[in-house]
Amino acid sequence: MNRSSAEDTYDVIVIGTGPIGQTVADRARAAGLSVAAVERELVGGECSYWACIPSKAMLRPVVAAADARRVAGARQAVTGPVDASAVFARRDEWVSDWTDTGQATFLKSIGADLVRGHGRLDGARRVAVETPDGGTVTLAARQAVAICTGSRPVLPELPGLAEARPWTNREATDAHTVPERLAVVGGGGVGVEMASAWQGLGSSVTLLARTDGLLPRMEPFAGEMIARAFTQAGIDVRIGTTVTGTRRPGGAGPVTLSLGDGADLEADEVLFATGRRPLTDDIGLQTVGLEPGSWLDVDDTCAVRALGDGWLYALGDVNHHALLTHQGKYQARIAGAAIAARAAGQPLDTAPWGAHAVTADHRAVPQVFFCDPPAGSVGLTADQAERAGHRVRVVDVDPGRKVAGAGLYADGYTGRARMVVDEDHGHLLGVTMVGPGVEELIHSATVAVAAQVPVARLWHAVPCFPSISEVWLRLLEAYRG
Repeated sequence: MNRSSAEDTYDVIVIGTGPIGQTVADRARAAGLSVAAVERELVGGECSYWACIPSKAMLRPVVAAADARRVAGARQAVTGPVDASAVFARRDEWVSDWTDTGQATFLKSIGADLVRGHGRLDGARRVAVETPDGGTVTLAARQAVAICTGSRPVLPELPGLAEARPWTNREATDAHTVPERLAVVGGGGVGVEMASAWQGLGSSVTLLARTDGLLPRMEPFAGEMIARAFTQAGIDVRIGTTVTGTRRPGGAGPVTLSLGDGADLEADEVLFATGRRPLTDDIGLQTVGLEPGSWLDVDDTCAVRALGDGWLYALGDVNHHALLTHQGKYQARIAGAAIAARAAGQPLDTAPWGAHAVTADHRAVPQVFFCDPPAGSVGLTADQAERAGHRVRVVDVDPGRKVAGAGLYADGYTGRARMVVDEDHGHLLGVTMVGPGVEELIHSATVAVAAQVPVARLWHAVPCFPSISEVWLRLLEAYRG
């Protein structure tokens, strides 16, 4: 890059190089557009270093050991606890010891220019980058600027919280020692996964959740089943418990949580998994008439609605559609195609399920929580479908009782599967599954929901015997009566 020029011009500027930013950069380059990718921290973003990748690297050994204990013969071979130091070493390999050389090399390999520093909008189609050496690089975009800056944890305003030095997802995924006692505040995905991981690594875990329970955005049975399984595993699950304050004198030693019922809870560390907010407070939104710190409302091409002229895009967490890496990458593929089409003067196909519309964000968002047991879903819950005005039929199956493959997978298999059927149109609106191994079944559900496959045609999709996927046959048999 020529830093002596007043302004460096590209077709597309991407602010934030996590998986979403890298994907939109890749799509733009594949269309022959020039790209500058701006990163203030590590290329690869939150997902690669402090979220999806390290958390799953920590969970996989825990769940693998639990799966082995559920099978006679294998159970006898599990003679000790999970080796936490080996888990940490494997996790560190997966995050490349928190270095980004490999992912920076990927950007170079696709022909994108990496600009390190804090990027901020500086008016329409302009980005000013404050570089690590204190200088400023000004970039201009012919076609588009894509904001892919992600989100950060929300910490509650509580007395004594700063001195308590609470964990967020970052500390929970890059720690190298196992706290004897860990309190986890929050029953969403981060709270549930980290409670499962750290309990499996040897912590005595207390999980504190609000009255809406665990995984409140899924079908109610999912959180209820996980709460029971956690309790059986030794996690102290407390539903309807609030934290009113924290104490850690001098910032050292145990931390004491004051609870809403007047009791105290002492732990060696406390993780707050209490929500996320967009990282948009310091990216120059005010220079284009937008509110700093806000979620960015986008159309189905992921262009920011408030500007109306199709040059500013917001992808991933910042648009608040679904705070999931895979959904953000889907948005990046759609937006990359839209940017390329606009640059070439081609018409856009923004009809539902069109090439330039993120229809799946509204109808077929898949998610999996890799705790023990795992839970996954796609599309609408029964309640969401009914509130949206659909006439639905709900079908539930217990795989442990109905599916031979589930019983072979785990002795005493415990799980549940549900499909929500649109009775007026004859296709699925949503699917939810809980139980060992279901994380690998959710994509088949996603295909059925996104493609709106008629239930009558699903009857001809024959599952292999004996596999857990035979739950699909049992669901269809129950539907047909």
